[in-house]
Formats: sequence, C-alpha cells, structure tokens
Amino acid sequence: MTATVTLPPPLHLPRAAPKRVLAVGAWLKNTAGLLDGDRYTASALHGDLGTPDACAALEASVEALVRDARGPIDAVAHDLHPDFHSTRLALHWADRLGVPAIGVQHHHAHLSVVQAERGLDGPLLGLALDGVGLGTDGTAWGGELLRLDPDGGVERLAHLPPLALPGGDVAAREPWRLVAAVLHGLGRGDEIEARLAPVVGAAAAQGVRGMLARGLNCPVSTGAGRWFDAAAGVLGLSVRQREEAEAAVALERCAAAWLARHPEGVVGVGPRVREGDGGGLTGGLGMWALMEALLALDVHDADARGRGAALFHWALADALADATLAAATRDGLHEVALGGGCFFNRLLSQRLTARLTAADLRVHRPLAVSCGDAGLALGQAWVAAAMTATASRNHLSTET
Repeated sequence: MTATVTLPPPLHLPRAAPKRVLAVGAWLKNTAGLLDGDRYTASALHGDLGTPDACAALEASVEALVRDARGPIDAVAHDLHPDFHSTRLALHWADRLGVPAIGVQHHHAHLSVVQAERGLDGPLLGLALDGVGLGTDGTAWGGELLRLDPDGGVERLAHLPPLALPGGDVAAREPWRLVAAVLHGLGRGDEIEARLAPVVGAAAAQGVRGMLARGLNCPVSTGAGRWFDAAAGVLGLSVRQREEAEAAVALERCAAAWLARHPEGVVGVGPRVREGDGGGLTGGLGMWALMEALLALDVHDADARGRGAALFHWALADALADATLAAATRDGLHEVALGGGCFFNRLLSQRLTARLTAADLRVHRPLAVSCGDAGLALGQAWVAAAMTATASRNHLSTET
C-alpha cells in the first residue's frame, strides 16, 4: 500500500512552461517536482538516495506528483547519471506514461532553475559551481561556465582545470588526498611523503603517491568543491571530513576572520597565467599557480593561513569573473545565472557578484528553491519542457 504524500503549495512562476514535465532530481539532497504551466510543485526533501527509505520516499512523491498533474504529462526529466535510483525511476515512469525520458546535464539544470524562477526568455551565461555532476563527456564536472539558450540548448564555454581524485569518491572525504594530487599535478610528487606522512602516516602517503604516479583509480574532476577541499588541505585546515562541505566551511571561516581584521582585502590578489597555459579558466587566474602560492605559505602562522584562505576566495572569484566578462563581451550577453552548492559560500558569491555587476551585467541566483541539489528538479523540468516543445515544433515543420 502506497503511503499518502501531502504536497506543498506550488510555486508560481513568472512565465508558463511550454510542456508539462515530471522531474525526479539527482542523487544528493533529492527532491522531485512537477512543472505544470506556471506552477511548479516540489516534493519534500528525500535526502541522499543511498538508503532504501529515501528511495521509497522518492517513489511515493513521484506517484503523488503524477496524480496532482492537471493534464497529461509530456516528459520525465532526470540526471544524466545512469546508475542513480532517480534515473531508473524516471525511465520506469516514462515507459508507464508513454512519454520521453529526457536526461538533463546536472549543471545545466542548476542554472535553468534561474531561467524558470526569473522568467528569462533569452540566451544567458551561467556559472555552475559544486562538488560533482556527470558531464556530457562522461567525466565529473563542477566548475563550469555555460551558455544557455531558451530552446534548452547549452554550450560549455570554459571550466576549472581537472584535478585528479586519488581513490575516487573517497578523495572528496579526505582533503589530504587532494593535497597529494596538487603536488603531483605541479610536478612535485616527490614532496608528497614528506608533507603528508606526518599527518596521515607513511604508508598512506606512499600509497597515494604511487596511485597518482601510475594513474590508478585517479579519475579527474573540474568540480569547484574539490578545489576548495584541496585549498583547505594545503592550508592545514582539513585532513578528513566528517560531514559534507566541512573543509570548504573551514576555509571560508578562516578567510572571513582574516578579512575582518584586514578590511583592505588581499592586495595583489594572485598570480595570473596566460591563456593556453592550462592553469584555469580562459582569461583568468590559474588554479595551479594559485596552489603554488598557497603551498609557499607557512601554515603554522595563523595570519599567513588566513591570508591564504582569503586569497583563494578572491582569486577564484576573479578568475570566474574574468572568464564570464570575456564571454559576455564576445556574445553581447548581459544576464548571468549562478547555481550550485558552492554559492552557499558568501565570500565567493559577494566578490563574484560585485565584479560582474560593476561591469553592468545582471546577476541572478535561485530565490525560492535551493541553489544546491535540493532545487535541481525545477531546472531539470524547465530544460526538458523547452527541449520537448522544440522537438514538437520541429516535428510539425517536417510534416508540413
């Protein structure tokens, strides 16, 4: 017997979607949603889909959303990752309803939340920053500059450089592994054991060095969250994380405390690289050069550690701003969307927004739903509605 699910009141959008779409969210902080004209109804938060209870709650919510629809559903939207329970559920319901199942890239969905909430009907730029999401090339993304078009199209313009994750997903929980990846990426792999053995033990440090040297179980990711973790590790603020985003929060707190004592900010924000050096976003600061600067600091000196944390935030914000401004100038665009869990970070958000608005760009971020994965289903639904409407128009034009 299916549990009774009470849905919250719908969110009213400034512009109606062209198709009615059910969206099932992703893996972390899962919610589902129904986009129905100018109404968007979100389910309760189910949490991460790593437990049977969370999966069952999602299934019950989807049934309730289908019953709540005011007419036939035109498509079911889901994340690109094929192994998520939400993806499998989307395929099941698409087959049951006889409609298309549409995979929407994770970061495209984050940014399309803003399109839906603000009723933006023209092309725009978007910065999507989070821990991870499967990209269209099969690799892990998470530090992306995208161009979004109103028909559901998207183009990847630039991204943070890929960082190796020794041990795969475990690297997201153990920032010391990312310190090793940074040293290896800088050609300083012979420093890994000297720097990390006193912290994690000689065997662990030696093992990770070997993995990196041989490229074994070291997938790469452009995720901004992993660069935050790496910076926190380099500055000695986090070795292992007990909770999600613990390292990033420690890094932000350290930076905020230093900036409170130094209101002038970080003078001489950081080393920049030429376009093509492979260090960072086009036209922006090289992440590898930034890591070199952080590695040179005395992390036992609290003031130096604080300055390094502030430097990371300001330099990353400036790199993102530079790349966005270059794209805006090239394409004549004035709207910028911000999405992804890294925008819970106030220092990054404020610095980046200030840079963009000073250049007369209009900056938008989610308001009524989360900028993180809990709001993702709205973006999935909005993209799928646009894609389905475009496909319908193309089909009609072909027939005539």
